Amino acid sequence: MNALFVFKVVLVLLLLFILVNLARALFVMVKGENKVPMSQFLGRRVLFSVLVVVLLLLALGTGIITPNPRPY
Repeated sequence: MNALFVFKVVLVLLLLFILVNLARALFVMVKGENKVPMSQFLGRRVLFSVLVVVLLLLALGTGIITPNPRPY
C-alpha cells in the first residue's frame, strides 16, 4: 500500500474517534450521569486533536503530503 493512502486512513480514523468522543461527552452531559466524567471524553478529544495536528506537520515535513501552491 501507498504511504499516502495509509496516512489518509489513519487521519480519517483519528477524526472519527474525535467525533465519537465528542458525542459521548454530549450524552454524558445531557443525561447527567456521573459514572464516567465528561472531562475524560473531552480530554481524549483534545489529545487526539493534538495528535492529528502533529501527524499533519510531520507528514508535511517529511514530504508525504504537499501543500497546495500559492494562489498568487
